[in-house]
Amino acid sequence: MASEHWKDEPEQQDYPAARSYLSLLVDPGAAKRAAKALEQDPDAARYKAKDLLRAAGLTLLPLDDPEVAKDLAKVNAGTKLSPVLLVRGDPLWVADGYHRICASYHLDEDASIPCRIVPRPRS
Repeated sequence: MASEHWKDEPEQQDYPAARSYLSLLVDPGAAKRAAKALEQDPDAARYKAKDLLRAAGLTLLPLDDPEVAKDLAKVNAGTKLSPVLLVRGDPLWVADGYHRICASYHLDEDASIPCRIVPRPRS
């Protein structure tokens, strides 16, 4: 299994997915601005899977979750995963990548996950 199983850049389809999720939390205009900020953010931060789950208040999905299993199969096949998209706040919002965080945790809870992170948008 690859020790570094992350791409350098998020996939283009991650941004509309993030926007869709964020539009459940803030008005559509703020969600659009946050997704655009994530796309334009040139710097990637790195955080441990266990810290991301804790900051977001999310539970670890099991190995047999279909999306987690799919991501683990990708890693086993040598395919790298897309970095995670985050919105800073309390709690942290995982705009895109919850399943990837969980898959990475199952591989190594202390491994650093590349993330793009932006401030919480104003509605």
